[in-house]
Amino acid sequence: MTGGNNLDRGLKKTIDWYLVGSYLILVLIGWINIYASIQSSEPASIFDINYRCGMQFIWILVAVAMAVVVIFAVNPRLWEVISTPSYIVVLALLVAVIFLGTEHKGSHSWFTFGPVSFQPAEISKITTSLMLAMYMSQAGFKMDSGRQMLQVALIAGLPMLTIIAEQETGSALVYIGFLFCLYREGLSGWYLFYLAAAIFLFILTIKTSVLVSLVVLAVGIVIYLIASRRQLEQIRTRRKCIIRAIACLVAGAALIFSTEFAFNTILHDYQRLRIEVLLGIKDDPSGVGYNVRQSMIAIGSGGIFGKGFLNGTQTAYGFVPEQSTDFIFCTVGEEWGFLGCLVVILLYIFLIWRIIKDADESREAFTRIYGYCVAGCLFMHLFINIGMTIGLMPVIGIPLPLMSYGGSSLLTFTLLIFIFIALNRQEKKYF
Repeated sequence: MTGGNNLDRGLKKTIDWYLVGSYLILVLIGWINIYASIQSSEPASIFDINYRCGMQFIWILVAVAMAVVVIFAVNPRLWEVISTPSYIVVLALLVAVIFLGTEHKGSHSWFTFGPVSFQPAEISKITTSLMLAMYMSQAGFKMDSGRQMLQVALIAGLPMLTIIAEQETGSALVYIGFLFCLYREGLSGWYLFYLAAAIFLFILTIKTSVLVSLVVLAVGIVIYLIASRRQLEQIRTRRKCIIRAIACLVAGAALIFSTEFAFNTILHDYQRLRIEVLLGIKDDPSGVGYNVRQSMIAIGSGGIFGKGFLNGTQTAYGFVPEQSTDFIFCTVGEEWGFLGCLVVILLYIFLIWRIIKDADESREAFTRIYGYCVAGCLFMHLFINIGMTIGLMPVIGIPLPLMSYGGSSLLTFTLLIFIFIALNRQEKKYF
């Protein structure tokens, strides 16, 4: 790392304690609500390792120990050195788990070794972030280079495609978060518009028909050409506008036809039903829509101030399946109310903001890019999970960072965040 003189500035000034503090508070809130979510099982205490609350406490201790090691015992330069080999190894594991992994809820994404389970898709967020940071921080990298953009797309796209092949749609959607980093590094805003348009056409095709989507696409192209009429009068930009319009028309049509094929052929029945329930095409309150319905009842019943710790009826009687994992947020809503939900969301926003702030102030491109990748991953998890619990997203089984029960999830997010803290600290150690 670069720096003026080599005088260590001490822990107080080199570590972002606001970031560490928000991390610890979210972990603590998660642990308390995991305990609340399993009260129907009547564990002896919050430390009882025979129940999830006790096991989560063990994972918290391991996570904190790992965080200390990452900050004080590992040279931050190591993360850049191992970025390529670790990416290759995890990519190989992602492929291997498709054939050798244990099937869990229709997906082949877990390696199981006795009582220990391991999900390569979780670690791939870290290795992909490191690989993107390593490649994009090289001298001469520019987001307007077609060859380099293709390589960036391959770095992020290969693990994403293998995760989709594992039937882990939720984990694959997290990779959209890397677009925040790419945009920060110079990616044209057009690509974000293309993504939003693709999502719109996907939903429109499912809710209506291929014909309607094609008509909407054609109208959109015409509107674009009309809006660009001044540019069409200029010879230099005319070709660019026409090529863009043709490319959008071809890509949009391909997306529309592939959507119908993928939705009816590739997706499993339960995946199609989840999407149809979310979009209001079908109503299934006792089937795939049950979780969301009960979650919304729990959150809504909490009101402004909540029912109080351990007083949630939906929680106490176990009406919401997977409440300590994917639906932990509804426990917060029922027992701590709207204000509790607001505090949790603000804590996440603060955590992500501190990461972005530190990344922007970084002198090293590697640290900055990695920080934006971390922020993007956290935001996507937050957006999808909370959206899922309030009925705005399909139930795709994705944890709430730092709060949902699970050792692999907690350790992954801890490592993801504290690698950035260590990289940021290394820069602040020198004037």
